[in-house]
Amino acid sequence: MAGERIAAMPRKKPQPAKSGRRVFTPEFKQEAVQMLLDGHKASSVAERLGVSHANVLYRWKRELLAESGPVAGALETRVHELEVELRRVERERDVLKKALIIFGRNE
Repeated sequence: MAGERIAAMPRKKPQPAKSGRRVFTPEFKQEAVQMLLDGHKASSVAERLGVSHANVLYRWKRELLAESGPVAGALETRVHELEVELRRVERERDVLKKALIIFGRNE
């Protein structure tokens, strides 16, 4: 996940618009958002793809989820809930490991 290398993504260079701003294709945005959903850090994805700020990726993600409808939003909410639960269980596990070490010394 986060420790994995980001796979090389075939892409065309973003073209500057007449206003001087770069224009990204919907496919480019979708692939960038998919990298976020796969667990890569926004800062590393932004750097790798040449996007100016990680906040742009979060905006694209929000827009794509809004376009996908309520199912995608519900899935995103569920993933967030499960990540919170995972962190709680990992903390409990760490406390139990420490307790085993402490009680093991008294024997």
